[in-house]
Amino acid sequence: MVGDLPETMPPLRSNPVVHLELHTGDLPQARGLYAELCGWRPEWVETRAGSYLSLEVGDGFGGGIVECGVRHPLWVPYVEVDEIAEATDRARRLGASVLLEPREGPAGWRSVVATPFGGEIAFWQPKARRPAVRGRA
Repeated sequence: MVGDLPETMPPLRSNPVVHLELHTGDLPQARGLYAELCGWRPEWVETRAGSYLSLEVGDGFGGGIVECGVRHPLWVPYVEVDEIAEATDRARRLGASVLLEPREGPAGWRSVVATPFGGEIAFWQPKARRPAVRGRA
């Protein structure tokens, strides 16, 4: 369904990108490249879930680098949403594949989807709000 939303799916307000994360198979090389290329100074952050390479990419905009088994490196934007389950379900109804169902982390909930037109996007709901429970009003 390209360009047209069903009548039951009203358009959303514009949600901000709040984080940008590089998924790569070679974290040391990526860390060095972006430090030299853009002046981004990565910092290891320890969380309950393990360590994470955090980046300050400008004007308080956060980022990070994750080493994982991707075929090719890709940047994944994190878009802040009001309700993680609702955003993930909406993406699924619009034809996206859910790569990561909503999952709780130390600072909030996230999910990741791949769109049918080439691209991945993550949804982010900070812990300042509790996610809606499916099946309840």
